[in-house]
Amino acid sequence: MEQFDRLIEGYHRFRAGDWRTQHRRWEQLKEGQAPQVMVIACSDSRVDPTQIFDVGPGEIFMVRNVAALVPPFERTPGQHGVSAALEFAVQFLKVSEVIVMGHGMCGGCRAALTRDLHGMPPGEGGFVASWIGMLDAIRDPIAEQSGTCGDLAEREMEYAAVRLSLANLRTFPCIREKEASGELTLRGCHFSIADGRLYLLDERSEEFSALI
Repeated sequence: MEQFDRLIEGYHRFRAGDWRTQHRRWEQLKEGQAPQVMVIACSDSRVDPTQIFDVGPGEIFMVRNVAALVPPFERTPGQHGVSAALEFAVQFLKVSEVIVMGHGMCGGCRAALTRDLHGMPPGEGGFVASWIGMLDAIRDPIAEQSGTCGDLAEREMEYAAVRLSLANLRTFPCIREKEASGELTLRGCHFSIADGRLYLLDERSEEFSALI
């Protein structure tokens, strides 16, 4: 069976199932969306925030990209997709929480560690290399201490990427202001594909701890 045919079968199950059982919710969503939470997650097909957090339609405003990264605030010309989504969520939807969710076995973090894609032309790995180049500054200390391969090094890189994205979030003036006023809370977490557990970041200790 073609992959698209499988998607269409899933669509028919959706129409017969969730669409009917949650029809009142979908009717409400015709009036607009009002999520209270934004999640920045990886594009990895194994890590779906709506599944992990078991939420319904309209509850999460979501951005997904390679390695769940947030670039720093900048005014340079260009297509700032993540920044535009952040601006929309914080300034217009007025979400009260922004969550950065990294994950285990992240290919983007692994590539940042090994630098296998450095020097590749756009379309052949260059776009990915440029994007994960945001991790270069935090990569070297990890590589020196834990190497560039293996579970320990990769997990440290994944954790460090979450911390970096939180730091970059705070370079946005609107986010700094709303966090300082108590209107907005920033959180970091990490989903382990290996054991299905969510690890929350304590920013005071900079440690991740598993939810029981």
